[in-house]
Amino acid sequence: MPTLASNTYDCLVIGGGPAGLTAAIYLARFHLRVAVVDAGASRALLIPQTRNHAGFPEGISGCALLERMREQAVQYGAEVFADAVEALERRDEGFIATARNSVFTARAVLLATGVVNRRPPMLDDASHVRALAEGLLRYCPICDGYEVTDQRVAVLGTGERGCNEATFLRGYTRTVTLVAPEGGHDFSPDQIASLREAGIEIAGTCQAISLQEKEIALDLEDGRRLFDTLYPALGSDVRSELAGQVGADLSGEGCLLVDAHQRTSLPGLYAAGDVVLGLDQISHAMGEGGVAATTIRNDLARRSPLRR
Repeated sequence: MPTLASNTYDCLVIGGGPAGLTAAIYLARFHLRVAVVDAGASRALLIPQTRNHAGFPEGISGCALLERMREQAVQYGAEVFADAVEALERRDEGFIATARNSVFTARAVLLATGVVNRRPPMLDDASHVRALAEGLLRYCPICDGYEVTDQRVAVLGTGERGCNEATFLRGYTRTVTLVAPEGGHDFSPDQIASLREAGIEIAGTCQAISLQEKEIALDLEDGRRLFDTLYPALGSDVRSELAGQVGADLSGEGCLLVDAHQRTSLPGLYAAGDVVLGLDQISHAMGEGGVAATTIRNDLARRSPLRR
């Protein structure tokens, strides 16, 4: 049975990725009482090495980056709990969050719960981990398209999403093949014309994926093909269920709708990072975390003065 966390926090941050931890650092340095509940499922943990994060010219792993950010937040007084919030409810002028092991009460809540990538269904867990670590599988061409310059790249997807991702990657290499997921391709005539004009090959349905020593193998309808990297363009699922429980407004894709200061439609509830419609970039998430934290501090000060 969950136990009640001590007293009431000024802000509860749900999610310990780049957005949530940036906000926690700010909030703690505002001399606010802040708790971070982290289920350990940030997409940043899947990044073997990010090389476009300013300040790390040799790159840094997602795990190392989050570890440094947690250490910084704790140094200034934030409390970090390894737990998963399963229910959120509005109570008086604050919130109650029920996690697996604890119950938290807070005057304000920041949702930084992110999204989950849709993985290729034909790749098992162990192979998925290995493929990411070795750069055979990548999810973000904005982050790491540079690393596949002039390589053989496959994109698993179709429709507008697949077309856009393959076209984007064409700026890094001449050899881009757009492979159909289960169910085959679904393109408009204009999309087909655009792909052909860009020199992007349209291949058949992927039936199996396997890892070679330094290549990723895709079994297609016409045989096995080897590539240096595979980009799944299958979309993602937004972790916005908690916002739905308290009635905050969501977009058609399930992202939280916020104003320019990261406020949701529900007073006292804020959101930052990938759970908000945006760029899905670490730097962007961190920026939103800083904006949200400053807004939370100022909104709380309007409710009751913050003085030493």
